[in-house]
Amino acid sequence: MKKELSAIEAKYEAQKIAFGPMYFQSVVALRDLGILQYISENRKGVSIANIIENVKVSEYGVTLLLEAAEILGVVEIANDIVKISKIGFFLLKDEMTRVNMNFMKDVCYLGANHMTESIVNGKPEGLKELGNWPTIYEGLSILPEPAKTSWFEFDHYYSDNAFPDALKIVFSKKPKTLFDVGGNTGKWSFACCDHDADVRIKILDLPVQLNVARANATERGLLDRIDFHAIDLLDTTQKIPQGADVIWMSQFLDCFSKEQIVAILENAYQASSENTTLYILEPFFDNQNYPAAHYSLVATSLYFTIMANGNSKMYRIGVMKELVRQAGFEVVNTYPLIGDSYHTILECRKKA
Repeated sequence: MKKELSAIEAKYEAQKIAFGPMYFQSVVALRDLGILQYISENRKGVSIANIIENVKVSEYGVTLLLEAAEILGVVEIANDIVKISKIGFFLLKDEMTRVNMNFMKDVCYLGANHMTESIVNGKPEGLKELGNWPTIYEGLSILPEPAKTSWFEFDHYYSDNAFPDALKIVFSKKPKTLFDVGGNTGKWSFACCDHDADVRIKILDLPVQLNVARANATERGLLDRIDFHAIDLLDTTQKIPQGADVIWMSQFLDCFSKEQIVAILENAYQASSENTTLYILEPFFDNQNYPAAHYSLVATSLYFTIMANGNSKMYRIGVMKELVRQAGFEVVNTYPLIGDSYHTILECRKKA
């Protein structure tokens, strides 16, 4: 149970929210100007004068950013000697933090100013800051830099480290044909080909995404094992083909509203036989061991609102299981907390 805040403490917490964007950008500047790195290299402490001399930033700039960093606990300052804190270390060295910061700065920051209208209109009104598409998915392969790099680093960070455990689960029954629904750049499909020399893959995605996946498959010499099927799963007249031993959806369903998820799963249902296994990989925000993961996933829902499509989010595990049930599947196994980013796999089959 959280302790009750005093009025003074509550007012201070409110100011953290009010000035949050300014402090965020101050830490980005501290990092990108090399100031935080220089402080880190002098772990026993370094004088402010020494920092100014070596990072080639004005006294004004260094002083300003250090004052903000001290407030945030990023550095510790005593008698004009600056040391990096544990928080500063994670901001500089932790991969999850680096990926999240770049994603917020390069993809979401300007768009966040359109939060209110995105909520009201049910559309990603912030996306106009990056390009003129109805959703971000049509524009992924042509996003301007550095947004494109930061988006794909974010997406891959929260999926790729689950792959080793996921491959063991998915291939435990030796599937011969796997459909990678929402296959994006093809990274999961390529991992499957590396894992099992006999499996055949079909990647299903929007045409613009398939162009990228096909180019990547060509580069890897995998065109004899991977097929491509263009599909817009929001168009209910377009059907997932039949014939898969496994239908795989990795961090895919969180890109849609609950109603859209049911429709997509119903599409998967019509494509499934009694021998088809549907696997859903998701980082459910209420199924996490650490507060940093829970915090990050809830923030990701806000990205979906302002930048992605205006109506999707990260879900609770119980909500997803209910949507699976509504579509005619049953969850036969739950594999929780696989990989470093604590994904869950739901193994589903058509109800008997």
